Amino acid sequence: MTDEAIIELYFLRNEDAIRESDTKYGAYCHAIAENILKSGADAEECVNDTWMRAWLAIPPQRPRVLKLFFARITRNLSFNRHRELTADKRGRGELDVVLDELEYCIGTSDVDEHIEAEALGESINRFLAALDVRERSVFLRRYFYAEPIGVIAARYGLRSGNVSTILSRTRKKLRAHLQREGYIV
Repeated sequence: MTDEAIIELYFLRNEDAIRESDTKYGAYCHAIAENILKSGADAEECVNDTWMRAWLAIPPQRPRVLKLFFARITRNLSFNRHRELTADKRGRGELDVVLDELEYCIGTSDVDEHIEAEALGESINRFLAALDVRERSVFLRRYFYAEPIGVIAARYGLRSGNVSTILSRTRKKLRAHLQREGYIV
């Protein structure tokens, strides 16, 4: 089923919209949640919550890219779930490391507040569009999908050290870009 047909089901308030969304994008959303949460049960819960959030958001919203709309919802729900699960724990997981790495670029300890700002998001999108395909893909795999460096290395046939170097250089470029645009003093 096409994305436009699925969106139309949401607008018609037809519950098949959820079934079709799960059929087409369930595995994709589950992979995002699993990368962040490292738990199949928690990932499944986030994906189910994604469909509920989509049901509540469409209408009035009409997503331009349905896959990315679902990805953003799943990602945000997964981050929130991760925070709940680790609020009182001392151990640091992969997600904590990913957020710490991004904190360097953005220059604040409240990464979520800045990432959600629309203007900053547009600036980051311009930055990403200017990167070459591999550099952009590695960066997104790490910081959007929260994939471990070893997984990214295997995906692109690189050594982990090469991926770490690419990420370090890209973070420095992002920091410089954000400084030029006035987000970092």
